[in-house]
Parts: sequence; C-alpha cells; structure tokens
Amino acid sequence: MDVRTLAKLLRETEQQHGAYEASAPEHHWSDWYAAYMTARQNGRGPEEAATDAAQYMQTLPR
Repeated sequence: MDVRTLAKLLRETEQQHGAYEASAPEHHWSDWYAAYMTARQNGRGPEEAATDAAQYMQTLPR
C-alpha cells in the first residue's frame, strides 16, 4: 500500500471511529482502528468494516 492510499484509509478510519466512539465503552482506539483497517483491506465496505470492528471490540477483555 502506498503512502497516499494509507493516508486516505487512515482518514476514513478516523471518521468511522468517531461514530463508534460516541457511544462505546472506554477502549483503546488502536484496537478499533486495526480491526477496521484489516476489514477494509480484506474487501469489506466502510459500514461492514465498522460493524466488524465493533464486533471485534466485544471480544476484548474489559
């Protein structure tokens, strides 16, 4: 992945995370970002990736 593409994906991830963070329990942003970005790199759309990331967050210990 080139720098320009990665920067675009990071900006998208930041925007999607904002919606999640507004109602989520305390968490570390990097866990959500990693799950979201992995889903996007695997061909999932933005909404699907956000759902995948939220589901991933539920698997982490609190």
